[in-house]
Amino acid sequence: MRRWAVLAVAVAAVACLPRRAPDCARVPPDAVCTRVLFIGNSYTFVNNLPGTFAVLSHALSRPVFADMIAPGGATLADHAASPEVLAKIRSGHWTYVVLQEQSLRPAVEQSRQALMYPAARTLAEAIRGAGAQPVFFGTWGRQQGWPEGGFADYAPMQAAVTQGYRTIAEELQAIVVPVGDAWAAVTVAHPDIPLWQSDGSHPTVQGTFLAANVFVATLFGDTPRGLGARGAVPEGQVDRLQQAAVQAVSATKSPALR
Repeated sequence: MRRWAVLAVAVAAVACLPRRAPDCARVPPDAVCTRVLFIGNSYTFVNNLPGTFAVLSHALSRPVFADMIAPGGATLADHAASPEVLAKIRSGHWTYVVLQEQSLRPAVEQSRQALMYPAARTLAEAIRGAGAQPVFFGTWGRQQGWPEGGFADYAPMQAAVTQGYRTIAEELQAIVVPVGDAWAAVTVAHPDIPLWQSDGSHPTVQGTFLAANVFVATLFGDTPRGLGARGAVPEGQVDRLQQAAVQAVSATKSPALR
């Protein structure tokens, strides 16, 4: 049986980040605090995406409490069948709950219809029942594609993954965070910036920084300029990654945003 670890990350941002984001208990009583639960797997956990998002949000004077349930290899079907996950959704007074599917399932129509979409519907119903908004984390394709799945290289796999997320987000009138769109743009415009680790799947610190900026731009409308929250990302890459994040979000407006 999978061990479901619930990891609080709002005040435990990754060590490479220079500042810690305050949780909701540490901001002025009249401040609006956004509470975000990330549900996914290693694409969310590696480099602590929720913590990076919280620190960047704080740099915009947007207090955030971020939490995650992200065991390695977990699928949305695993999460939808977990009493612990459903209880966490119901008990957290969340503003947003982010859903990230296993990396291959969004790319294939059969696995979308049979596995991803039914689980997404179950989770979205629970999220809305708890008074929160469901958010889909539109992830990236693998660097070399997925030949066994019919994708010879990255570009067609990215297009399929993006379509997989957009289709269910449109059906459920949910927010989609277009990380994959920004990822694709960076691979074309700035191929010198490494986004994948050596396994061709998991994100580098640049990849996680890009993803976090897309989340900030989607939920708050901007990303923090300047270098105060760049962490281990080289100075010369920060602005290019943030521009790609903002441009991707501008091109993909989500009707579910408040």
